[in-house]
Amino acid sequence: MSNYTLVIVESPAKAHTIGRYLGKNYRVIASQGHVRDLPKSQLGVDVDKDFEPKYITIRGRGDLIADIRREAKGAKKILLATDPDREGEAISWHLCSLLGMDPASPCRVEFNEITKKAVKAALGAPRSINLELVDAQQARRVLDRLVGYKISPILWAKVKKGLSAGRVQSVATRLVVEREEEIDAFIPEEYWLIDAAFQSGKTRFDAQFWGINGEKKELRTRQEAEEVVSLVSGKPFSVSDIKTSTRLKSPSAPFTTASLQQDASRKLNFTASKTMQIAQQLYEGVEIKGEGAIGLVTYIRTDSTRISDDAIAEVRNYISGNYPPEYLPEAPNVYRARQGAQDAHEAIRPSVLALSPDAIKASLTGDQYKLYRLIYNRFVACQMTPAAYDTMTADILCGDVVFRHSSQKKSFSGFTAVYEEGTDDESTEKTGRIPKLNLSDACQALEIAPSQHFTQPPARYTEASLVKALEDKGIGRPSTYAPTISTILGRGYVAREKKRLFPTELGKIVTSVMSKAFPDIVDTEFTAQMETQLDEIAEGSLKWQNVIGGFYYPFEKELSEAEKQLEKVEIAPEVSDVPCPNCGAMLVYRRGRFGKFLACPRFPECRYTQTLLTYIDAPCPKCGKRLIERINKKGRKFYGCEDYPACDFVSWDMPVKEACPKCGGYMTLKYLRGGAAARVCQNESCRYREEVKSEDSDE
Repeated sequence: MSNYTLVIVESPAKAHTIGRYLGKNYRVIASQGHVRDLPKSQLGVDVDKDFEPKYITIRGRGDLIADIRREAKGAKKILLATDPDREGEAISWHLCSLLGMDPASPCRVEFNEITKKAVKAALGAPRSINLELVDAQQARRVLDRLVGYKISPILWAKVKKGLSAGRVQSVATRLVVEREEEIDAFIPEEYWLIDAAFQSGKTRFDAQFWGINGEKKELRTRQEAEEVVSLVSGKPFSVSDIKTSTRLKSPSAPFTTASLQQDASRKLNFTASKTMQIAQQLYEGVEIKGEGAIGLVTYIRTDSTRISDDAIAEVRNYISGNYPPEYLPEAPNVYRARQGAQDAHEAIRPSVLALSPDAIKASLTGDQYKLYRLIYNRFVACQMTPAAYDTMTADILCGDVVFRHSSQKKSFSGFTAVYEEGTDDESTEKTGRIPKLNLSDACQALEIAPSQHFTQPPARYTEASLVKALEDKGIGRPSTYAPTISTILGRGYVAREKKRLFPTELGKIVTSVMSKAFPDIVDTEFTAQMETQLDEIAEGSLKWQNVIGGFYYPFEKELSEAEKQLEKVEIAPEVSDVPCPNCGAMLVYRRGRFGKFLACPRFPECRYTQTLLTYIDAPCPKCGKRLIERINKKGRKFYGCEDYPACDFVSWDMPVKEACPKCGGYMTLKYLRGGAAARVCQNESCRYREEVKSEDSDE
């Protein structure tokens, strides 16, 4: 008779970690994600039978499913422990179907964190499959399939073969396109500032023109600025008003999926997909020397800022044991969830606070350490007291002309002793010295310098700011942000350069076509409303077939109209100055899965193509030949020798021509926080580093 319980999880890494916590009476295996899905070769949704989906075994999973069935046949009990979200619930439901299990039986367990305590507690409290969560996932899958498989053929016919449309990706592309349109339409407006350097006694300080006759005045022209300068030139100034106060700055909430992606982008220069990949590793378990595999963080797909009572008690004990009493607030800090948040899981936090980043650094990769430290410090900081800043505003008067000085100084570090949130704005909050000034003090103007400025257009999106925009507008959910950005980059609708996203010509054309033919699909409010309805399905207040029906029947009419009325869009290729060596025609730029290349415009008569090589100004450290910028299959940039495969040198970071002044080794350019850069020696025994000026760093 069988005497073991079979636990089925999604990933082999998680299976390995959980297997450590369970005895010989358990076997833990991985489904490796979904085992069934809609077929790729057909729509797979019967619109005439209440949108009934047709599920098939995913190609290549036959042997895996056979292994799962064999293990299940010998088990006395089966527990489904896939990820604790809608996708995981659906995978468990599909496994029930494949294994002939009753979804109403107590077969489902979930782990918000993969620690021994959490795993044991979950196994002791199995529940039935939540069919409402399954319905919500099924509704999203059917909805996305209908949009993608119905619109894509129209794009193929009217624009270009091989294009795709997606419900969330189309809106994300539109956001990037509209931002570019705002930038193109922006008309800069001139304005002037007047900065002044003053001295009062031995105290020197800066101030800026504020206004005249007690009213703030904007200076729009050189003439206006020069008039102000002429009013005060050579005349005495005095301190007419001083205001002092203490400003408190509260810590940020613990990480959600979106805020983690944003801060990892700002501080670590990680893409959204890289952040989620590393976070998944930390959640599923990492081999810690002397401890074995341990899940280091809680579940990483969440929009909640909620923290469990046990975790709050643990972190408060940690703060009281490592910081003076004034760093611990009297009561725990509580953070309000964002409107529309599902709040299904806790915020992202360390699973075991005793495992500090530095204590386990030797067991982590460099990227794992950086991200774990970010999560760890943010969590500790969120339960600390606010930082305090002494502030002063002083008005410096000359006749009716007011110059204003503002300064602040951090008087108490509070949570900033541990962590400060990054921002998309390159400017940072300046703190420093507060000058000693008294009312009526005489001041001498050492310098009065007017300067011309122009208003700036809105900044292009970064991955961080695009994730924030999607979250703010209610588009997508925690699990969709990274795949959405990867998709629009991979499809060539959006390109990324120096962290900034901009639309390609193809992205603009597809967005224009979609806006004309399918305005709802690219409408942010409509897409957000669909997300809300999916949430209501998960809550059991809506039937999924009704939601799909409410969308599909009007959509079907739009499809019919688009096929009739949309005109064929001709995308003129960009012509190069390179002639085809076979037929003499000027080669044109084409885009493939590995980026741009040159091709003959007379295809298929002439099939000549030429790889676009981008050489960098640095020799190969191995053989001295030229280095080429390349793109791998995942769209990531790297650098390799032009003599490959004879020379196998490769580097993720761009090598520079300057040799290390310390050891003579080769150096690479590394981007740091806030857009700064440094040249770093790649000799492990040296690791010399020197900062690079912004104009040299190509930022």
